[in-house]
Amino acid sequence: MSKSKKPQSDFNFVFSTNSDFQPSNDDEMQEETFAPNQQKLRVMIDRKKRKGKEVTLVVGFEGNEEDLKELGKYLKSKCGVGGSVKDYEIMVQGNQKDKVVKLLLEKGYSQTKGAGGN
Repeated sequence: MSKSKKPQSDFNFVFSTNSDFQPSNDDEMQEETFAPNQQKLRVMIDRKKRKGKEVTLVVGFEGNEEDLKELGKYLKSKCGVGGSVKDYEIMVQGNQKDKVVKLLLEKGYSQTKGAGGN
C-alpha cells in the first residue's frame, strides 16, 4: 500500500510582525528578457538520456519563459523538426547545430556560439 501525499497548494503564506508588510505578487514580477544582442546562447549536440539519439540544445537564455517558448517554436519550425522547451533549454531533434547557430545569428543573437566538438 502506498502512502498518499497531500496536494500542494499554490498559496505560500508569509507571517510578519511588520505592520507595513506588503506581500509581493509573483505574477506581476515577470522576469524581463534581455535584448537578442545581449543573450549569450550556446548551441550543442547532446545524446545523454536519449538512447543514443542526437538532439541540439540551446542553453543560456535569460528572460521570461514565454519568449523562450516563442524562440523554440521558431527554431523548430525553421529546422522542420520537433523538439521541446524545458528547464530554460531549447531542445531541437537531430543534429541541427550549424543550422540553429545560423538562424540565431540571423535573428540578432550576435553572441551565439557553438559549444562542444561536433
